[in-house]
Amino acid sequence: MSPASVAQLGGAVAEVMGARPFELLALDEAVATQRTDADVAFISREVTGTSTKHEIHPALQQVYTLLRQSPGLQWVHIHSAGADRQIYQDLMAKGVRISTSSGANAQVVATVALAGLLAMARKFPLLWAEQQAREWIPMMGQRMPRDLPGQTATIVGWGPIGQKLGSLLLALGLKVVAVRQNLDPSLQGQGGVEQVSFEGLATVLPRTDWLILACPLTTKTRQLVNAHVLAALPPGAHLINVARGEVVDQDALVSALQSGHLGGAFLDVFAHEPLPTDSPLWAMPQVMVTPHAAGHSDGNEARVSQMFLDNLKCWTMGQALRNVVA
Repeated sequence: MSPASVAQLGGAVAEVMGARPFELLALDEAVATQRTDADVAFISREVTGTSTKHEIHPALQQVYTLLRQSPGLQWVHIHSAGADRQIYQDLMAKGVRISTSSGANAQVVATVALAGLLAMARKFPLLWAEQQAREWIPMMGQRMPRDLPGQTATIVGWGPIGQKLGSLLLALGLKVVAVRQNLDPSLQGQGGVEQVSFEGLATVLPRTDWLILACPLTTKTRQLVNAHVLAALPPGAHLINVARGEVVDQDALVSALQSGHLGGAFLDVFAHEPLPTDSPLWAMPQVMVTPHAAGHSDGNEARVSQMFLDNLKCWTMGQALRNVVA
């Protein structure tokens, strides 16, 4: 665990462990002394810090090396909802169980995606640029925003984030299509939500005003949104991505935006993070860029910690862990 987690959760861990012998080991101490005898690791937010999966800081790389060298490691709990970092794939290949914090930040990510949709719908990027230029231009004629009720939002991924976002969009009067791995016939049409499989995505694209990505990165979703998918959207449609950057063919996205076929995009994730300074996405007036921050909030740490503690209780009792990556 991180030193902060040891300090904050040590008492709670001791309560869960009860009479069982255990040792809490801070990761920096483990790295310094090359301890490779851990059974469990908790990778909280401050452990990964400002590193991304594409650019790993040396201190985090040392932690990853230690985990790879720990022969008795049985289980790692991570703060993120996705486990697509290479380290987690490598550990799973060795038989280590990886559990995620899926759901901990679902409400936060869903509201950020909603904020992006509302900002794009009301043309806030355009209005913000005009404010900086001190221009007063009424929203009339071709500048008139469309009513949201009646528009269709297709949400790719119907996990905790997709479901919460779907309920918010339904409340605003949008039609919601859920793209799911496994369809549930009992839910079809319930609450106004239409379901389609990933294979059926193409059938709903021509009527999709908002294509919203809230899915994990898998072999099925990697490069899912390519030039063909973008071209199938109606002119002026928008893309919102709070999933993973690799779900989108970024070059195809730039082309669709430059041509004007795509009306705009709210992007929190990118093919490479940080987004390179020479990316054309930075300067596009119809694009909003945020630094993979959709899941950040001051209450997330406590929710992630509680998920770890709940799973620790399951682990000590020999019960199935929750949110284990298959």
